[in-house]
Amino acid sequence: MNTAGKKQVLLAAPRGYCAGVDRAVVTVEKALDLYGKPVYVRKQIVHNKYVVQTLEERGAIFVDETDEVPEGAIVVFSAHGVSPAVHQSAAELNLKTIDATCPLVTKVHNEAKRFAADDYDILLIGHEGHEEVDGTAGEAPQHIQLVDGIESIKNIKVRDENKVAWLSQTTLSVDETLATVAELRKRFPNLIDPPSDDICYATQNRQVAIKEIAPKADLVLIVGSKNSSNSVRLVEVSLEYGAKAAYLVDFAAEAKEEWLSGVTTVGVSSGASVPEILVKDLLDWLAKRGFADVQIITATEEHLLFSLPVELRKELKAAGK
Repeated sequence: MNTAGKKQVLLAAPRGYCAGVDRAVVTVEKALDLYGKPVYVRKQIVHNKYVVQTLEERGAIFVDETDEVPEGAIVVFSAHGVSPAVHQSAAELNLKTIDATCPLVTKVHNEAKRFAADDYDILLIGHEGHEEVDGTAGEAPQHIQLVDGIESIKNIKVRDENKVAWLSQTTLSVDETLATVAELRKRFPNLIDPPSDDICYATQNRQVAIKEIAPKADLVLIVGSKNSSNSVRLVEVSLEYGAKAAYLVDFAAEAKEEWLSGVTTVGVSSGASVPEILVKDLLDWLAKRGFADVQIITATEEHLLFSLPVELRKELKAAGK
């Protein structure tokens, strides 16, 4: 903790946009530039209120299912991925599809298909109802069972205890997932690991940064939306690692004055779908209340970039854009 009593902000790095989110948002923007409005988007392109509102203002129309899209129209699939059934539904409606699924989610889909092809029972660690989980489970519905918390392990039934593998949603708490895997391994000692980490680099890096800040913070503020799994995890990790209090806010206007009572050190970070302008607004809000001293705490640096979906790249090139 800050023993000098001087008000300060510890700002996490990295924070905010990851490569998959950036790619998905730019995909919708470029599609609007290329085709004009409207461009339909299945589900929220990323789980952030501000991003969705901004794209709606530009002419994007967000729908829950492909059958809400007029026949022959353009639809973008969100960063969280979709199941083969959704692709099939889009094909039946003759929709022009642009798949903005994060490549790291696609990697998990491919792992699911490989394990299913080898006839493994697959235990998918994740949150029920999350779009990413629905998309991954849809790749091999006969083989996949959802593990949503350690308490759900007792309900798992497998055909052959020597042919069980686990996968995970990409935006979970690293610690919580490892704890779940440890419990699974007690029941299934021969449990097969995924070929590589399923929890994505950005989720891990943002958790590492906030773990460093949390023990020094009286208060942690995470910028992010309530339906953003990785943002909610940052609040949980902050509390687990010693922050006295932690809250999730979509916008600076949601922060409450009373949270600052008795506080000298505020930790700040943001989820992987949060644009930096929202963090800046929160820092301005804090500065007006005496927290103008900002120290950046860097856990690591990120340089990963993903190219735009191939179907969009081809058409942009043909149009000379």
